[in-house]
Amino acid sequence: MTSSQVVLELRDVQKSFGSVVALRSGTIAVESGSIHALVGENGAGKSTLVKIVAGLYQRDAGTFQLGGEDVNFTSTAQSKAAGVAVIYQEPTLFPDLSVTENIFMGRQPTNRFGRINRAAMRDEAKALFARLGVNIDPDRPAEGLSIADQQVIEIAKAVSLNARVLIMDEPTAALSGVEVDRLFAIARSLRDEGRGLMFISHRFDEVFALCDKVTVMRDGSYIATNLISETTVDALVQQMVGREVTELFPKQEAVIGEPVLVVEDLESPGIFHDISFTVRSGEIVGLAGLVGAGRSEVARAVFGVDKYKSGRVTVDGKTVKPGSPVAAMQAGLALIPEDRRKQGLVVDSGVGENITSVILNQLTKLGVINGRKQHDEAREWATKLEVKAQALDTIAGTLSGGNQQKVVIAKWLATNPKLLIIDEPTRGIDVGTKSEVHRLLSQLAGTGMGILMISSELPEVLGMADRVLVMHEGRISQEIDRSQATSESVMRAATGAVTVVL
Repeated sequence: MTSSQVVLELRDVQKSFGSVVALRSGTIAVESGSIHALVGENGAGKSTLVKIVAGLYQRDAGTFQLGGEDVNFTSTAQSKAAGVAVIYQEPTLFPDLSVTENIFMGRQPTNRFGRINRAAMRDEAKALFARLGVNIDPDRPAEGLSIADQQVIEIAKAVSLNARVLIMDEPTAALSGVEVDRLFAIARSLRDEGRGLMFISHRFDEVFALCDKVTVMRDGSYIATNLISETTVDALVQQMVGREVTELFPKQEAVIGEPVLVVEDLESPGIFHDISFTVRSGEIVGLAGLVGAGRSEVARAVFGVDKYKSGRVTVDGKTVKPGSPVAAMQAGLALIPEDRRKQGLVVDSGVGENITSVILNQLTKLGVINGRKQHDEAREWATKLEVKAQALDTIAGTLSGGNQQKVVIAKWLATNPKLLIIDEPTRGIDVGTKSEVHRLLSQLAGTGMGILMISSELPEVLGMADRVLVMHEGRISQEIDRSQATSESVMRAATGAVTVVL
C-alpha cells in the first residue's frame, strides 16, 4: 500500500423507504492504496450503501465523508465530480458511439477553434489503455464489446476523471477466468497508484485473492471489519448469516434410475457440434466450461428456445419437436435461464403471478382464471421455497437476487417437470441462499427428477454433480465421474488440454 489515509468513510448511515428499513447502520472505511471488500447476503444493505455513495440516494442519518470532509451528494454528477466511480456488473455504454467517445462523453477536448479535438481524444484513450495494460481499439464501436471490455472502458473513464474511489459491484459475475485475471491486475495497479477500491462480491476466493480488508454487513447493519490475513471463509460466513452454514453443498444420496433425457448428435453450425449426452432420473449432471464454450446455447436448443440443424432430443424415449418450448414443456422439460431478470421473471408483476405464469391453462376454465386456485398454487410454492416477500402481490423486481431466483425455480417446479435444466443456479446470490438452492436441487434429485446444471463455479459443479460434462469450443471435450472430478481435471478439459470423443 502507498498510504493508509481513509479516503471514503461512512459511519452508522441509515436509509429507509417508507416503513421499510434498508440500512440501519452502514459503516465502512476505505483507505487510499487499498482494496476493501464489502460482503453480505442479499438484502444486507450493500447496494443501498453504494447508491448513497454514488449519489442515487441520500442518507437519512449518519456520517458520510470523502477525503475527510462531510459530503451529501444529491446526484450522480456530484458524486463523479467529487472523485467517485462505480463499475457495475453490466455497464451501460452508448452502443453507437466509439470506445473513445464513450470515455469522454460530455467533456470532449476542443481545439482553438472550439471544435472537438478527436485526435487528442483518441491519443488520450490509447494512453489510458496502455496505462491499464489492455489492448482495446479506441475507434471501434462500443456495440458488440464483451462485458469485460465494457468494464475496462468504464475504469478508463474513471482514471481519466482522476477518481479517488472506485467501487466494483459484482464485476466478475459474467467474466471468464482470463478476464477476471485481467480485471484483478488492473485493480491492483489502481491500488498501487494510491486509489481506494471497494470490491463487492459473493465469491470468497476472489475476496481473499484480491482484497486487503473485508467489511461484513447483515440485515442492513454493520457487523465487523477484518484484515483478510486474519480471517477465514468460515468466519465470514458465520458473520454474514448469523449462524454456521455447515454444508454449502448438501449433496444427498439419490437412486439413479433410467434415462430421462437423451441428446443425440445435436449440431448448430458455428455454435456447437456433435453434442450427445444422457441425464437419468435422480441424477445431477453438471455442464461445465469457460464462458463462450456453448453451454447455455445447448440448453436453449434442448428446450426448444433455439433451433438446431440436426440431431435428436428425447424424453422418456419420445422425440421432442425441435424449436418448440411448448413441446418441451409438454414432454416434461423445464428451463431456468441464466438471466433471471430478463428471461425468467416479469419484474413488474407480482410474485404470485410469476409463479403461476406457465400453468395458467391448468387454472383456467372457459377462459376465466380461477383466482382462488391461482392464489393457493402460488402460496404453496412460495412457502415450499421459502420466498421472502411481504405478500404474493409484492412486485418481483423489488426482491433480492436470491428470492428472485427462488420465484423462477418455483414457477418451473409448478409444472411438475421430469427434468430440470438450470443455468447458473446461484449466480449473484448470497452464501446462505446458495446453500438453500443446493439443498433444493439435491432434494429434487432425491424425488427422481433429473437435473442438468450449468455452472461457471467449479466448487458448485464439484460439490453437486454426479457426473460432469465439460465443454470446450462448442464440443463436449470430456465426461468425468464425480469420484474423478477435480478442479484441475475440469479446467484441463475446459481449456482443451484434454479431448475425449464420446
